[in-house]
Amino acid sequence: MTLIKSISGIRGTIGGEPGETLSPIDVVKFSAAYGSWVKQNSTNHRIVIGRDARPSGEYIAKLVSSTLQSLGLSVIDLGLSTTPTVEVEVVEAQAGGGIIITASHNPVQWNALKLLNEKGEFISAADGKVVLDLAESGNFDFVEVKQIGSYHQDESALERHIKSILDLPLVDVDAIRERKFKIVVDAVNSSGGIAVPMLLKKLGVDTIQELYCEPNGMFPHNPEPLPENITQICGELENGNYDLGIIVDPDVDRLALVCEDGVPFGEEYTLVSVSDYVLQNTPGATVSNLSSTRALRDISEKHGCTYHASAVGEVNVVEKMKEVNAIIGGEGNGGIIYPELHYGRDALVGIALFLTYLAKFGKSASMLRSTYPAYHISKNKIELTPELDVDKVLEDIKTRYQSNPINTVDGVKIEFDKEWVHLRKSNTEPIIRIYSESENEATSEHLAQKIIADIREVIS
Repeated sequence: MTLIKSISGIRGTIGGEPGETLSPIDVVKFSAAYGSWVKQNSTNHRIVIGRDARPSGEYIAKLVSSTLQSLGLSVIDLGLSTTPTVEVEVVEAQAGGGIIITASHNPVQWNALKLLNEKGEFISAADGKVVLDLAESGNFDFVEVKQIGSYHQDESALERHIKSILDLPLVDVDAIRERKFKIVVDAVNSSGGIAVPMLLKKLGVDTIQELYCEPNGMFPHNPEPLPENITQICGELENGNYDLGIIVDPDVDRLALVCEDGVPFGEEYTLVSVSDYVLQNTPGATVSNLSSTRALRDISEKHGCTYHASAVGEVNVVEKMKEVNAIIGGEGNGGIIYPELHYGRDALVGIALFLTYLAKFGKSASMLRSTYPAYHISKNKIELTPELDVDKVLEDIKTRYQSNPINTVDGVKIEFDKEWVHLRKSNTEPIIRIYSESENEATSEHLAQKIIADIREVIS
């Protein structure tokens, strides 16, 4: 059983001893720490909360709400919701922050508290450290009975979120309606089972086949939307009766697509395709993290725009996007960040923009996919002994390849023309993660193995 305390929140498995799992005691402790931080940093003493459909979500939400109220904070509970909906609603409600109760793509035995600031964005590393320190100290000041915060349920936030998407200038409902799309949706029996069909109906989609859209939290397969986990929806598309498959993770911030022939569009290419459409209409800078495909850079440069790379992690992507005033950005895991709406990964806005582009493209999803560079990413890791100085190993690798373009914003990224290798150390264990990309799958794997061999040589 596991409890992971990080600057972005607390995540753990359900059941077991306090301090070792996400126990009720730990939920209360970290909710109290976060609420205390909000009171110290914001004059808005309202907190928005929402959850995915995990069976543990309802009782955790009650613990979170009661704890926040006991600090004198008012709670707006969205109930079953999505991560981007909570993010949008924090700003809409002029709240001091928000808590999303979701373990994202983790299996059903996990849950988590994701923490937002008053902008509806994930709290910074510095603020996260303050919250962790508060939790460790237990220095909480609960209010007297007359000052207990209020509690209010709001089930209309998702509709407002969807309306704000429909109102975006680059979302063309008429174009989508005219294409009479037939779409299959896999929402892994979480809150996307409510949100995605609702959005598609508002967009005028003609036929919606729902797979696993009952929000009971019983994930029918591994909820991370990787090719090996979405075989059933691919099989549905192979029959040739639909135009597109849509897969979202439990909290609906990651979007994966399947072409009409049952072949995955590729999570890395969700952001690429949507960015292609956005840049055609509103040129500007783009951002993705260092481990995402080079294809976004290629597309950006094709449109005469600049591409920027950030450290891995949504907080880092958003920070870089603000720095360069990016028009769109995100991560290669199917996370699209469109600042015109808000600074957060949002599968729903991704769906609306992609369907608009596909409708205007006038051809199939597979034909659209064929217009992009065919890069392949290989993901590997090498385990090291605990006493080894991982930073020194990375420094030695950097020296070996000093004649190549190198980025050290987050680990070491080495470029070889249109190929690259990115090395990142784990913050919790002696592991170096190795990502490599090439236009050829075998070459991508070869690059990774070459670097692994170099690391072993450095160690020896």
